[in-house]
Amino acid sequence: MKMEKEMRKFCPRCKTHTMQAVAIYKKGKDRTVAEGARRHAEDKKGYGGQKFPELKRTAKTTKKITLRYTCKTCQRKTMKEGRRIRKLEI
Repeated sequence: MKMEKEMRKFCPRCKTHTMQAVAIYKKGKDRTVAEGARRHAEDKKGYGGQKFPELKRTAKTTKKITLRYTCKTCQRKTMKEGRRIRKLEI
């Protein structure tokens, strides 16, 4: 699916519709020293095995793409969960 790079959208800071740049949100790298990651690594260690059952194959063929909008006037960034599509082209 093709999408425009800029669109008019409501900005909560400006409290009006402004032109906003559209980008696909990408998740950052996980921290290995985070509390949840350390707890999960501790549970996996030893003879106990995996804490949750590992999925052999995924049930869904697509993922919901999260869109990040950047306001042109105040640079405020807002995110919105997009549609479930295979590929998004901006």
